[in-house]
Amino acid sequence: MHLAEMETSHDADYMDRLINEHQAADYICYSVRALLNWRVRGGGPKFVKVSGRSVRYTRRDLQVWINERRVTCTSAHIA
Repeated sequence: MHLAEMETSHDADYMDRLINEHQAADYICYSVRALLNWRVRGGGPKFVKVSGRSVRYTRRDLQVWINERRVTCTSAHIA
């Protein structure tokens, strides 16, 4: 069993708990800078603006964003 599976089986709110941008970047295998750019330009995962300088993500929103980008061939376009 993978670590993520063990955490989710013992933690009911694992997918909905707020995580910081470093954890979110790790989760989707991108840089914090990429997340920042998407927040400014659009096209990235949904985020929660906690304050003027603080943003958080949920693993559920990150997973939805990942799933929306699944393709079956190279000619498929990302929305």
